[in-house]
Order: sequence, then structure tokens, then C-alpha cells
Amino acid sequence: MITVLSFTEAMSSLVPPSSLEIRHRRIAASTTKFKPDFEKRNLRHLCHFEGASSKSEFEALKHQIIRLSSRGRLKEAFDVFHSMSHHDLVIYSVLLKSCIRLRDFRRGKLLHAHLLQSNIEWDSVLSNSLISFYSKFGDWEMGHEIFEHMSTKNLVSWGAIISCFAQNGQYRRAIAKFKNMVEVGFFPNEFCYASVIRACYDGENFAFGLVVFSLTIKTGFKYNLCVGCGLIDMFVKGGNDKNRALLIFDDMPERNGVAWTLMITRCVQSGSAEEAIGLFLDMELDGFEPDHFCFTSVVSACTELESLKLGQQVHSRIIKAGLVTDVCVGCSLIDMYAKCSENGSMEDSRKVFDRLTEHNVMSWTAVISGYVQSAGEDVEALKLFCRMKHGYVQPNEYTYSSVLKACANSSDLETGEQIYALVVKSGLAPCDAVGNALVSLYARSGKMDEAQKAFNSMFQKNLIAYNVMVDGYVKSQRTDEAFMLAQEIDNIGIRPSNFTFSSLLSAAASLGAMTIGQQLHCQLSKSGLSSDPCVGNSLISMYSRCGNVEDAFKVFSRMAVRNLISWTSIIMGLAKHGYAIETLEIFHQMIESGIRPNEVTFIGVLSACGHAGLVDEGWEYFNSMSSSHGITPRMEHYACLVDLLGRSGCLEKALGFINSMPFEANALVWRALLSACRTHGNMEIGKTAAKRIVELEPDDSAAYVLLSNLYAACGLWDSVSHIRKRMKVRKLRKEAGCSWVEIHNQVHRFYVGDTSHPQSKEIYNKLGQLVSEIKEMGYIPDTNFVLHDVEEELKEQYLLQHSEKIAAAFCVLNTAPGRPIRIFKNLRVCGDCHTALKFISMTTGREIIVRDTNRFHHIKDGGCSCRGYW
Repeated sequence: MITVLSFTEAMSSLVPPSSLEIRHRRIAASTTKFKPDFEKRNLRHLCHFEGASSKSEFEALKHQIIRLSSRGRLKEAFDVFHSMSHHDLVIYSVLLKSCIRLRDFRRGKLLHAHLLQSNIEWDSVLSNSLISFYSKFGDWEMGHEIFEHMSTKNLVSWGAIISCFAQNGQYRRAIAKFKNMVEVGFFPNEFCYASVIRACYDGENFAFGLVVFSLTIKTGFKYNLCVGCGLIDMFVKGGNDKNRALLIFDDMPERNGVAWTLMITRCVQSGSAEEAIGLFLDMELDGFEPDHFCFTSVVSACTELESLKLGQQVHSRIIKAGLVTDVCVGCSLIDMYAKCSENGSMEDSRKVFDRLTEHNVMSWTAVISGYVQSAGEDVEALKLFCRMKHGYVQPNEYTYSSVLKACANSSDLETGEQIYALVVKSGLAPCDAVGNALVSLYARSGKMDEAQKAFNSMFQKNLIAYNVMVDGYVKSQRTDEAFMLAQEIDNIGIRPSNFTFSSLLSAAASLGAMTIGQQLHCQLSKSGLSSDPCVGNSLISMYSRCGNVEDAFKVFSRMAVRNLISWTSIIMGLAKHGYAIETLEIFHQMIESGIRPNEVTFIGVLSACGHAGLVDEGWEYFNSMSSSHGITPRMEHYACLVDLLGRSGCLEKALGFINSMPFEANALVWRALLSACRTHGNMEIGKTAAKRIVELEPDDSAAYVLLSNLYAACGLWDSVSHIRKRMKVRKLRKEAGCSWVEIHNQVHRFYVGDTSHPQSKEIYNKLGQLVSEIKEMGYIPDTNFVLHDVEEELKEQYLLQHSEKIAAAFCVLNTAPGRPIRIFKNLRVCGDCHTALKFISMTTGREIIVRDTNRFHHIKDGGCSCRGYW
């Protein structure tokens, strides 16, 4: 044996030191760095220990170290330790365990260095403690090296290294060590099982977790409290199987408060708030006293259920338990009141916040976030942030994220940029939450180029940031960039969310790109998101806005869950397409199903009446808003009724209605009346309406254009010239008429007299051919719609160049015979074009669907769904 040891020692001089030896030398060399300054100690204390040499004195000092360590007086215990001339394994073990318990990494490393310099032979207890020590402080590599160099490994050693790997995210290594342990003949105990189960929390290792689960059943450890809690976490986190976790919990013969709290928390996190509340009641009936962790989860369950009354009952229970001043509980109460209070009031949340005896970053962030989420309270959120900055609590990335959202909500870009300067100074700029908020700030302010720069500078782009960018591009009418980003999301392998698809469907709807919308619908079906109510509502809107109300109704009919937005979306869609009777039928079905309409729903109902000329019905629904549904009509509802009366020719009645409004009419209402005056040629009321619009919105070109059109229709060309001069002086420009169509995933745009299209020659040839054909059928160009004082022949030529006709000719050229033609226009469709398209539909045998700013026109066999009300 002596020969072998000598040979080993000799060989070690020839072999480079191992990484463990190198690290041990570094630790030993650092002993002096951590060594206390003994000269500064009390002299009397020194004298007391200098003569400590006998066995009895040694034992007395050892017991003093044990006593001091157990009381958490670690500094004094180390003072005694350094005064002793020699030590034993018990002293090292006691001090090391105290360092672990008190998370004193500095003194623990000092002790390890001292141990390396001593001649004491380690035992497995000390080695196991060292593994646990380095595991606690994230140095799993050192823990592993200590384990590998142990001459004797017991079950505790295996459990310690498995736990070391699991705690530090080295899940595969933990599983591998568990397998090695079983292979060498050790039978796992509850500690080993709990540690390896922790390594199976992620989905990647969940399959092995099921193997471990079967082992716990065979060995009976399934019923162990520690193992059972681990299995609950594994099934919820790794397997997303809350029901299996509940079965594990129900099978536990003994439960403590930790187990109850764990199961309640996991139910809340899994979206099963009602079950969490039920478990909480069972816990109380079983005699367990909830702690602050349990109450935090229960309050979160009330928030999830949006139950203010239940939250208030739990709040009273928290007061009785004496935990109302706990910061963690306070944060959950602040969030609950902010999200559940009627009308989004922050009054109760603020009371909870103000009554907390101490504030930390979580409580500040919770109340600031509450004000941000509450409509119109962004200024108060910024005030609170300023108060926080003047205190001792420093904001974190979530605080800054909420404050940036407040700036975005209030369109305060300047303050937002100042806040971001503070973020940069604090070193939190790379955080995802801050990056997302900054992108949102620029996107919601309409600064998409700046938003793109902020997005590009993000260290790691996430789905939230992509969603914000896509939504921003859609709202800025930059749909091409939105679809390019969607392609990028797909290329990098991020799975789009329901919000992503909703934004993209909105982009397809605004373009009228039904082919793209249909492709998105297919992707939704494959991804399993088509049943999501939010996505279903977006599909209804997309199909109806693309002119396919039939498919919109199919989506609505197949929805398993319909909310208020679902009903309102189909009502708005049917109304825009002129299906007034169907719209009103759906509205009554909605009422019968127990869904209460809101303000937007009634806009759809009143619009349907306006598009069909249902004056009496329109009055009835308008009056029922306040009498039957408790909804006070807003400006938009008055505008709908003025539009309804105006379309029906009741201009005097419409003017009287405006004058009787309970508040002053805005430009929207007067614009509806002016448009009706243009249609019916009423000069006097038209002048009154135009004058009021100019007073209210002097920079709005629409009023001047409508009045100019009215003068032109009546042949008052001097007045037309005067209006146009006034527009030039005020530097106002009429929006150019544009029509567009989508063919083979590509959008083609056409303007008046447009010759920029590559097929322009063929398009005008086809248009000339179509005009010749429809003239033979009885079409007579209506030159009253030419708003220029020129010869009749030139007026007819102008009519021929309208964008709607060019778009129709293009579609006839480039689509298969018999297929519907869908045309989208940014302005109201011209009366002459409306007539011409009726004839074109007859000569080509096509249905032509036109979407203008007011409604859809389904033109087929010479008739239109608008029946003249447009």
C-alpha cells in the first residue's frame, strides 16, 4: 500500500496538476486576502485563547463555535476558529453549513482555503457539504470536481451532486448522474428523487421525468411530501398537465402549508383560478394557516376571475391574518383592485399602496402599472415615477417599461425619450421589457422609422417586439413592411401569436388583399389558433372588409365562443355590405343570447338603417339606446342618424335634429349633412353645413371639396373657382382618388388618368372596348360628375379616366371569366362610375364588389346592393 501511494505521488510530479488542484491552489493563495486583522481584536479575548491547548479547552472552544454558528453569529464563530491552533472535521462541517445557511460565500471560500492548507483528511460529510456550498453559489463545476475526487461516495454524495446540477440548470448532467448512481447499485432516496425530478421541469426532459415518476410509484416515494411537491411542479411546468398534478396532490397522505400553497399557485399559473379558490377554501377547512405566499396567489386568482367581491373577501381575510402590510401581498392587492375595480378606478389600489409601511421596487412598479392600465391616468403614473426617483428605491426594467407605456399612451414622445435616457444611464437598455416599450412608444407615436431603429438595436428580438412593429406598420398604412416582418418571424422560427395574426389580418383587410387573408386563415388552422375568439373576430373583420361577407358569416357561425366583439364585428360587416334586414336580425339574436350591446354595436345598427333608408327603424333604435340599454348616444350616433335622414332626403329634419342635440355638433355631424346636400343638390343647407365645418376644422380640405362639388353640380363655376382659390391660399389639397385591386398576392393601384402601370396600353384599350359595349346597352355618361368647367366631350373623356373604371378594365384583362371583381377606393365612388360598373357587370357576366369610404356595393346583373342609398 505504501509503495502504491509513493508511486502515485511520484507520478503526480510528472503529470500536470488537474483543474481541481489549480483551483484549490488559487483558493489557498487567497487565504491572506480574507484573513481577519487579528491585531485589532480585543487583547483580553486573545489572551483567553492563547493557552487553549488541552483537550478540554479544545472541546470548550469547539462547543462555543457550534453555539455561535447555531445563533447565526458567524463572525464571532470565525474569530474563535482563527484563535485555535488546530481544528477537527466537526468544526469545519459546522462552519461550512452555517456559511451555506447564511449564504456567506466569502467566509465559505476562506474556510475551504484553510482546509486545503491543513493536513486533515476529508470525510464524505465534509465533501458533501462542500458540494452543497458551491452548488448554492452557482459554481457547479467546482462541486462536480470535488465529487469526482472523492474516494468514497455515499448516497448523500450522489444526492448532493444531482441537486447541484439541477439547481444550476445542468439538467442533462443531473439526469446522467442519477442514471450512474442507479447503475453502481445505489437506491435513490427522497432527496435524490426530488433533485432529479427538478431536472425534468422543462419539456425537453419531461419524458425521463415520467420514467422517474414510475420509479417513485414502484418504490413508494410518490407519497413522500418532498417528492410529491416535485412531481406537481414537473407535471405543471414540464408536461403542462395540471390535472395530473392535482391527482398527485390528492394522493398525498400528508400535506403541509407548502404543498397547499404550491398547488394553489400552480392552478393560478395554469389559468384555473376557480380551482385555486376551491383549494384555498379546502386548505382553510383542513386547519392550515395561509402565509403571505399563499395569499399572494389567491389574490392573483381573484384578479384572473375579475371578481372584485371575492378579492375584497380575501382582503379582509388577509387583514385578520395580520399580513396586510406585507409588500408581496400588497403588490397583488394593488394589481387586483387596478384590474377589477369598476370603471378602472385606481382609488382602492392607491389606498393599499399608501398604507404599506415599506415600499420596494415591486410595490412601486405595481401601482405605476395600475395607473398606466387605467384609462387616462398616465400623468399620475409619471408623477409617481418622479416620487420614486426622489426616494431610495431604484426603478427596475419593469418600472421603466410601464413608464414608457404611459408616455406612449399619452403620445408624449419627448418625455418618453427623457425616460429612456435614464434607462441608458442605469444600464437597463438591453432588457427585453424596456426594448419592447421603447419600440411601442415610437410605433404608437407614428414614428415607424425610429421604431425600426429601436427594434434593430434590440439584443434579442422577441415576439412582443415583432407584434408591436407589425401592428405599428399596419396602423401607419405601411402594410408591405408589416408582411415582410411576418415573413421574418416565420424564417427565424418564432411561432406567431394570436395578436400577430390579428394585426396581419387587419393589414390584409385594409388592403383588401383577400388572398393573403385566406393564406393567413390556413396558417391559423394549422397552428391551432383559429378557435381563439380574438382571431375569429379578426377573421370576420378581414373577410367582410375584403368584400366577402359570406365567408365572414361562416367564420361567425362556426365560432364556439362568441363575445361582444364577435357579434359587433358581424353586425358592422353586414351593415357595410347593405344587408340591413340581416343586420337587424343578428342584433336581435345577440340580445336574446344575453350579450349586452355597446356603443359600437349601435353604430353598426344605425349604419345598416342608413344604408337601407330605414328611417323609422333608425329612430326607434336610436331612442332605445338610452331607454332600453342604458347607453347615452355619442357624437357618432348622432352623425349616423343625420346621415340616415340626409340620405333619405329629409334635410330640413336633419338640420333641426342637429340644432336640438344636447351638445354642440362636431365636424363629423356637419360633414354627414353636407354630403347629403351634395347628393340632393340643396345649396342653402349645404352652405350652412360647410360654414360650420370650416369654423370647427379650418384646415380640413373635405369641407371645401364637398362645397365645391355642390357648386359644380349646380353649375356655379365662379363659386367653384372661389373655393379653389381659398384652398390654395390655405395650402389645402384635395386627396387624390385612388382605386386598387389585389391579384395573385400583389396589389395594383390606379389614379385618375394613370398611365404608370406596365399594362396601361392594354388597360385603356380594354376600357375603350368596354365603354363601347355598355353604350350600346344604354349607358350614357353623366357629365354632372365632372367638376370642371370644360366642353362636354372633354368631360366625357375625364369620366373615362376615373380610377374605378381603370381598375375594372385591369381586372377583366387579368382574371378568369366569371370570377368576381373586387375594387377598393379611398374616396366615395363616383355616381357615373357606379352606373358604368352596373353595365360592365352585365356585359362581362361578372359580379363587381366595390368598397368605398362609406360602404360596399355588390353590383350584379345591372343592380346594386345599395339600392341607391350610398
